Amino acid sequence: MGLKEQIGEDIKAAMKAKDKVRLETVRSIKKALLEKEVELRVLGRDSLSAEEEIELLARQAKQRRDSIEQFEKAQRQDLADKEAAELAIIETYLPKQASEAEINEIIDSIIESTKASSAKDLGKVMGLAMKQLKGKADGKKIQTLVKSKLAN
Repeated sequence: MGLKEQIGEDIKAAMKAKDKVRLETVRSIKKALLEKEVELRVLGRDSLSAEEEIELLARQAKQRRDSIEQFEKAQRQDLADKEAAELAIIETYLPKQASEAEINEIIDSIIESTKASSAKDLGKVMGLAMKQLKGKADGKKIQTLVKSKLAN
């Protein structure tokens, strides 16, 4: 079952269960997918690839993480909790996130293959790391790990 079909089924299930947060979140995902598809129609395509769907979901998750951070800074825990609940729902559609050990392993292999040795090589390593870990890890986390490894 494709993502759009899964979301359609989840909307029905959330409506039946009267789960307001899940319903709103899944509807927002559906809306984002439909908007992206409308953008693609101009280019002559009628649907998103699986990779584009994951990218869109990852962007939605990042927005929620950023919102949580901002709400916590503003001491609005009620809003931060709502965003956290939405983030948990969005993450159910994303591929399994890589563990820190897996991320470190991938970064180490990239550093070894590119022969990166200093902070000057950050862009080269980050580009490859983001490609390999797309949808599997948060960009901020990857950047932090790469910076710490290249600083040594």
